[in-house]
Amino acid sequence: MNTLTLSRIQFAVATYFHFLFVPLTMGLSILTAIMETLGLRRGDADYIRMAKFWGKLFLINFALGVVTGITLEFQFGTNWSRYSEFVGDIFGSLLAIEATVAFFLESTFIAVWFFGWKKVPPKLHAAAIWLVAIASTVSAFWILAANAWMQNPVGYTIRNGRAELTDFWAVVTQRYAILKFLHTVVGTYILTGFFVLGVSAWHLLRKNEVPLFTKSFKLAAVWTLVFSLAAAATGHMSAEILSMSQPAKLAAMESHWNTGRNVPMYLIVWPDAANERNVVQAWPVPSALSFLATYSLDGEVKGLKEFPPEDRPPVVPVFLSFRAMVGLGVLFIVVAVWAVWVRSNPLDSPRLLKLLPWMIPLPYLANQLGWTVSEIGRQPWIVYGVMRTRDGVSAVPAGQVLATLIVFLLLYGLLGAIDFYLLFKFARKGPAPAGRG
Repeated sequence: MNTLTLSRIQFAVATYFHFLFVPLTMGLSILTAIMETLGLRRGDADYIRMAKFWGKLFLINFALGVVTGITLEFQFGTNWSRYSEFVGDIFGSLLAIEATVAFFLESTFIAVWFFGWKKVPPKLHAAAIWLVAIASTVSAFWILAANAWMQNPVGYTIRNGRAELTDFWAVVTQRYAILKFLHTVVGTYILTGFFVLGVSAWHLLRKNEVPLFTKSFKLAAVWTLVFSLAAAATGHMSAEILSMSQPAKLAAMESHWNTGRNVPMYLIVWPDAANERNVVQAWPVPSALSFLATYSLDGEVKGLKEFPPEDRPPVVPVFLSFRAMVGLGVLFIVVAVWAVWVRSNPLDSPRLLKLLPWMIPLPYLANQLGWTVSEIGRQPWIVYGVMRTRDGVSAVPAGQVLATLIVFLLLYGLLGAIDFYLLFKFARKGPAPAGRG
């Protein structure tokens, strides 16, 4: 394999691995803040113990997320130096704000929260975890705004062979950036909800700390349903933006080949990219794709044949990833509705309690599938319509990239094993007994 292919694999490995930790960190910081706040407002010791228990799992996950995020950003200089040189004026400013504002705020107040139990006033202690939660969300916005600019570049001009920023406000307020942020964050909250539901269900089945984990279950059930529905809504809105900004990606997501109006959505499809057709195409929903893309049943949707073959994304991985993500999203809504229905007494639903721990990996998979659709669907562009991926790679020998890729795989495998072992160990152990910890 050449330098370009190896660099893409290495960046994909780093991105996928980093995003194993980010979603749980973002969601647990907010849920922990909610639990501690409820404990203070209601004078309920169970909620304080919940905050300590889930906060411990949050801290384990946070540490691994920081480590993997740092190595990911280094690759912009080591593997993608030509890209960094071309877009540094824009991309660099967004990441600099994320690092100097959000990350340092998050890192500072997480220390206050971790070491401050019984050392700072309770309200100040709760404010610290709220600041951590806010900072992690703000951090995500700046990173996703940078990625959204790669997907839909705005507010720039090309000068002296470089992309230079002309309108910072346009970059951070464009609809693509806002919707990408909302859809991604909603996905992280779904993952957190099922994580809390799964761990709570595991303890409830064993009659361990029933009052405490019933409260965790109730809170997480409503949380998960709200954000599962929000994911469907923001996903629907994404189709309209893609139809205008990245029509080739939208066509690949649905394996849609011919431009037309009143375009149906087929529930069963199998693409044949080599022959520019679908070998299987059944169960059409009339005009559904036109409506999703244009909010009109008669709306026009561009097909893949509208674009030169060299400008089309790889159809099969984008299509399959999108279909799997949507299928999981439907499953999440169904299970979340079930959890809300029985939330008052989850012990009466042993089947659901047995199912929920097995649900924990599925939102992880759904989030990774979302990134697959977003990033592979943008190909062959590293900055859509402006710079091709092959033009952004560093001029380094393929052997060096292969060596670092192997090191990354070994190191990330070790870190991942440590993280999931610790999460499993402390989640299974449960909260400290009342009056301790």
